Amino acid sequence: MSGDAAAHVVEDFFGVVRLFSDGSVVRGDQSVLMPAETVPVPDVPGVERKDVVYDAARGLKVRVYRPPAAAIAAEGGDKGNNKLPVLVYFHGGGYCIGTYNQPGLPDLFRQRLAAELPAVVLSVQYRLAPEHRLPAAIDDGATFLSWLGTQAGLGENSEPWLAESADFSRTFVSGVSAGANLAHHVVVRAASGQIELGPVRVVGYVLFSAFFGGVERVATETDPPAGVSLAVEMSDQLWRMALPVGATRDHPLANPFGPDSPDLGPLPLPPVLVVAPELDVLNGHVMRYATRLKEMGKEVELVEFEGEQHGFSGSEAKRTRN
Repeated sequence: MSGDAAAHVVEDFFGVVRLFSDGSVVRGDQSVLMPAETVPVPDVPGVERKDVVYDAARGLKVRVYRPPAAAIAAEGGDKGNNKLPVLVYFHGGGYCIGTYNQPGLPDLFRQRLAAELPAVVLSVQYRLAPEHRLPAAIDDGATFLSWLGTQAGLGENSEPWLAESADFSRTFVSGVSAGANLAHHVVVRAASGQIELGPVRVVGYVLFSAFFGGVERVATETDPPAGVSLAVEMSDQLWRMALPVGATRDHPLANPFGPDSPDLGPLPLPPVLVVAPELDVLNGHVMRYATRLKEMGKEVELVEFEGEQHGFSGSEAKRTRN
């Protein structure tokens, strides 16, 4: 008889993700954390969407959102240019949950981005932790940008919707929560020449409620706002499951300004829009990110949404600009 002890649970994230001592993972129904809306969410009229495989070896897909023809025509004006900016979008979920094609309000948000910007919106699937710990998700994001560069180089032979509607010279990278963290790291890789972009030009990036961390607590962690949707304990647990085994929150993938993090100063980072909800335990990390980049001379716009929680999305909140 073996003397090995039976595997036991070492992390249990609301029953949705359970990590065992032998490294195995059991997943539950994530609708516990992401319940469906009680009232059906209508689609934005005229927005089209479809899934395209970008990494056949891993079965990873991207959902392409294309705005109504009228929006494309209006963007082109009388110049006959029907090509739209490209918005790459990475979903949130602490690197451990979430999907690129989540229905309901997340899908509606991406539809609205496509229709109201207007833009071709690309919602990217990536591998999740703890089955695939970081940097797996960031590697997938880099693979996607490389795939996009290949598509851009194919011209009229690329994926039809991209060939018809995408202006690859106006590509923006964005994400919410962990997706914002991912967007940061992908942009850094692109700026440092680690990704073959071809004709793609990343001209800006947008971080919604970025999921950053650090061993040293920020004020919004030590004295969190009342009723926050993301508690400090939840954030810590997600980092324990997402980071390489044994890593702390000062790992460069969690803390872009940690003791071992690369110097961002010399990199030609594009302009960034940093969106910070006021009632977020990570607000201090997000504010520090914007402040540090400004101190480096980077072009930063910071928008704080008053009264909003971590991971919110929408356009009705009152905002203050800095």
